[in-house]
Amino acid sequence: MPRPILYLAITNHGFGHATRAASVAAAIQRLYPDVLLILVTTAPRWLLEAYIQTDFIHRPRAFDVGILQADSVTMDKPATLERLQQLRAQQNKLIASEVNFIKQNRVGLILADIPPLATLLAKAAQVPCWMMSNFGWDFIYRPWGGEFVDMADWIADCFSKCDRLFRLPLHEPMSAFPVIQDVGLTGGSPRYSVAQLRETFGLTASHDRTVLMTFGGLGLNEIPYQNLQQFSDWQFLTFDRNAPDLPNLIKITDNHYRPVDLMPVCGRLLSKPGYSTFAEACRLGTPIISITRDDFAEAAILLDGIQDYVPSQILAPSEFFEGNWDFLHQPLQPARSQPVLTDGNETIAQAAIDYLLTAV
Repeated sequence: MPRPILYLAITNHGFGHATRAASVAAAIQRLYPDVLLILVTTAPRWLLEAYIQTDFIHRPRAFDVGILQADSVTMDKPATLERLQQLRAQQNKLIASEVNFIKQNRVGLILADIPPLATLLAKAAQVPCWMMSNFGWDFIYRPWGGEFVDMADWIADCFSKCDRLFRLPLHEPMSAFPVIQDVGLTGGSPRYSVAQLRETFGLTASHDRTVLMTFGGLGLNEIPYQNLQQFSDWQFLTFDRNAPDLPNLIKITDNHYRPVDLMPVCGRLLSKPGYSTFAEACRLGTPIISITRDDFAEAAILLDGIQDYVPSQILAPSEFFEGNWDFLHQPLQPARSQPVLTDGNETIAQAAIDYLLTAV
């Protein structure tokens, strides 16, 4: 029997889409190792390998734009629009160049998170296109008005050609999609015990005074690290290699460690709105402190949604960037105690395997 082949097209924006798609890819390989995975993304291979332990094909291609950003919250809308217009003008050329690859490699299914052009590529290659996400780019662009409205209409039309959407929690309606299946949270699972982590990183502060600071793959500019000096009996962990050397700040520089690996030893996650980080924290019950993010439609949905699942604290940007971080002394808001469904990886993976085995 020919080897089943899955083509995962991942949005060209940050690291969150890549890590959640990689979490599903890892579940596929665990459940049915014979599936050949082709991960189509400009995300670095080391990031994918942090989630996928076995071999896969990494094909660096970009089929969407996302948002061009200087850091994880600073958006460049004019440059984003220009890049979107270029992508739309070149879509037929992009699709034609990739169709040959898909046919030559006998791809049986495209799973996309969530470049709109993946549906057109699938139609041209005559294979089904499934998607997974909690939002569509039309939802992000449309509120920006002007020429972004036309772009949102174009994207929604692409999404209307999707054969099946796995809609993740913390989602917008995603009404452009004709077939929707709701699933649980996706994400990675910690690889180390609390004892291992405390020994490896020399953690001595109590659990509730250990804080993981993570702001997505692009990080944040101008984090007020000087505030940490007021919390000498706390410990902070960061993946920011450019952070200053402070006695209570531990810099994680080994790419093998992921935010989800450190969450079990931390009483709080200090972050910005992002599905993948939030989903992994909710899967583990890690409390979340997050700054708000105006003018990005997904942020409000994420910030409202996490309050169902974990204790939380929502900060105005001024409290984070300009305040003295007294918020760390304030009590967290208790969760609204909705049940946390955590079966997203396995549900999507099993559906893809079942389809590929019947299609071969």
